[in-house]
Amino acid sequence: MLFAVSMTFIDQTIVSIAAPDIIHELGLSSAGMQWVVNAYLLALAAFFALGGRLADVLGHRRMALIGILTFVIASALCGAVPSGSLAQTWLVAFRALQGVGAAFMFPAALAVVVDVYPVHKRGRALAVFFGIAGGLTAVGPILGGWLTSWTWRGIFWVNVPMALVAIVLTLMARIPNNARREPIDWAGAALIAVGMSLSVLGLQQASSWGWDSPATWLCIAGGLAVLVVFVLFELRTRDPLIKLRVFADRAFAADNAVLFFAMIAFVPVFFFASVYAQVALGQSANDAGLYLLVFFAGFAPGTQLGGRLLDRIGARPPMLIGAALATAGFALWAGKITDLSLGAQAPFIAMAGGGIGLLMTPASTDAVNRAIGTSYGEVTGITQTVRNYSASLGMAVLGTVLLHSTTANVEDALRTHGVPVDVAHGTAVEITKSITGHGEGGHGGGGASDASAEMIDAVRRAFAEANGPVLYGMAAALAVAFVCALFHPGTKVTAESAADGETAAKAADAAAV
Repeated sequence: MLFAVSMTFIDQTIVSIAAPDIIHELGLSSAGMQWVVNAYLLALAAFFALGGRLADVLGHRRMALIGILTFVIASALCGAVPSGSLAQTWLVAFRALQGVGAAFMFPAALAVVVDVYPVHKRGRALAVFFGIAGGLTAVGPILGGWLTSWTWRGIFWVNVPMALVAIVLTLMARIPNNARREPIDWAGAALIAVGMSLSVLGLQQASSWGWDSPATWLCIAGGLAVLVVFVLFELRTRDPLIKLRVFADRAFAADNAVLFFAMIAFVPVFFFASVYAQVALGQSANDAGLYLLVFFAGFAPGTQLGGRLLDRIGARPPMLIGAALATAGFALWAGKITDLSLGAQAPFIAMAGGGIGLLMTPASTDAVNRAIGTSYGEVTGITQTVRNYSASLGMAVLGTVLLHSTTANVEDALRTHGVPVDVAHGTAVEITKSITGHGEGGHGGGGASDASAEMIDAVRRAFAEANGPVLYGMAAALAVAFVCALFHPGTKVTAESAADGETAAKAADAAAV
């Protein structure tokens, strides 16, 4: 299962590294390339809930294999994209299909692991699962840089041998399929897909369209309205896509709230740290990937410790400790961000990673343990939908903070170096778009090549300073996660309580029928 999901985590970050080469060879616009990146994330957001439900109904092993096959076929076709007018449509379509495959694969894969391990050993097992899978998000930029030096198509084709290994291992493992003959709520699936797609699209495009654009708020508000309709529909449906009564469990609700606010920081930090390393520290794309490994150096042991603590004392203590540690780590990291030295920042980067790792495994595992009637795929679909949505929110809000802070700081730096007031703002906007990847015309720094070394250094420092508010925002999100963890009742799921919960769920279903 780790071999299977590794592809989905790597693909969240690997494509951005190859973007310049793809744009150059295929003649895509920057906006078109952004759709190539967004298509994958949109499909993930739209189909996670359905993927979780299908895993329970059709069987976890079967859906894992279907997801792997869908993902690898789409990957191969992405790598085989032809040049010409068809290139952008081709690439966007099959990137979306990749997202569908990942949304089908991940809940099934996680449900297989949960099924295999008893409750008292799940924390340790899922600590390995989330630790390795999370670390692969950091590996994406490094692998992407290496493969792109050969051919950018390699970032897609690398999934083919990995998928073949995953399929062979899945068949060799003799995993029981455990299908459940239940109807599927296709109307609910359509509603949540539309609602998630619209709202996530609005968040993704906010930096391009602007927060004052009617299109941005039409997508966000329209998507949220559809999600409200989805909730109302599910409450009245006999066989809902998501059994919303699971949120009546205070522990489950607290787990998901902690995950929501933690993911606002966890996923975006890879993007922001990578750009910071390249712009402020002047590192190459490959070296920037190594910068991210400092975060993983804290994250990996954090996940292992969190899983062991969950098995011994429950989810609440490690979530509280992890959230507090991550809050302090991000805040201290923010205070050192203008010190352009990895050595000065490394302890706090590792502290932030360790805190998130410490809370992630307990929150994710405890939520799955509280599944109604052992519907592990469905509950995994819920938690992954929450995580994906919060990551999109984090990227949108923190990305906007970075854009505005960078523009203001660069404008001040330009004025200090004698650039006229009426020119400084426009130049600052262009420089900001270039270094944050929002420009339309490549890497145009508005004459940056003719700028003095002193001014270039001033721009680098202005950008570094702009990352401070972003990291403080991440610290604030983790502080809210700490407050959410306080509402966890502190109860620990055991084999006996899980069995009692399943019996109660079956009784409730029978009463409803």
